[in-house]
Amino acid sequence: MPIPYSLLDLAPISEGSGVKDALENSRKLAVQAERDGYERVWLAEHHGMRGVASSATSVVLSHIGHATSTIKIGAGGIMLPNHSPLVIAEQFGTLAALFPERIELGLGRAPGTDMATARALRRNLQSDVDNYPQDIRELQSYFDAPSETSPIMAIPGQNTHIPLWLLGSSLYSAQVAAKMGLPYSFASHFAPEHLFDAISVYRNLFTPSVQCAEPKVMAGVMVVVADTDDEAEYWFTSVKQQFMNMRRGLNKPFAKPVRDLSQICTAEDEFMLANVLRYALVGSKNTVAERLEQFASSTTIDEIIVSMPIFDIDARLKSVNLFADIAAKAN
Repeated sequence: MPIPYSLLDLAPISEGSGVKDALENSRKLAVQAERDGYERVWLAEHHGMRGVASSATSVVLSHIGHATSTIKIGAGGIMLPNHSPLVIAEQFGTLAALFPERIELGLGRAPGTDMATARALRRNLQSDVDNYPQDIRELQSYFDAPSETSPIMAIPGQNTHIPLWLLGSSLYSAQVAAKMGLPYSFASHFAPEHLFDAISVYRNLFTPSVQCAEPKVMAGVMVVVADTDDEAEYWFTSVKQQFMNMRRGLNKPFAKPVRDLSQICTAEDEFMLANVLRYALVGSKNTVAERLEQFASSTTIDEIIVSMPIFDIDARLKSVNLFADIAAKAN
């Protein structure tokens, strides 16, 4: 069965550039993805990160929505405990009015930032997480027809029936998605530890819903495709540096690639990178095609969403195009 392929974008702010450049690159990326047959482009909510420009996710979605015409666009995801469900319903209801039949909403429960910034978002860390399933149901109700018994309405929002996805990297998120009958996207591109167990739990516990009659699983994967394996590995050193910086508590822009990562990479870094990036698809078209087939067959996923943070925008657009060719031939 064909596996739809989608694109996850964090609007990376590269070293030596700024937010405006990152947002323009996101526009170019979405246009390229639409041209190359990607199913969707998602933007992710992160806050206070020097290398990410997608914090105002719904605003950036409007930016790329106006630059495209057919591709689905959405959040991958909105960290729901950071927000009032009503505000999210109004924001995405507005997007649905601007871009009919194209808007999707992926939801997560992590802060998407450090604890100090989370508190600045007015987030009550423990109680907000505990209310996560209740907040999802409240959000769903705002996208339905207005209730005669409730004085609260999402305008825009009501009657849009925006499709929801639940995002996660744990067995808990798999259980919530299954019990609510929602499609599930697993963050194996940065937290792969529980991938197989989470998929199993989700499929075994799935309860059909109005939105989903059958379980649907999408997995995230880091991807860099270039003309040669060596060139792809060179561009991928930016991603590796990003994870190394996170491990060391360093908040930096997206780093320039380096020819010899061993000069700045410790043994502990190497162990961490091998674990976190175990499913990354990096190399030439032939190399990535082979690894994609292995990943898809071993995980029994229904869809794949790829993250391609590459320092050079031209190399990034080329990688988007090359992967589309690989995925189309695989299907």
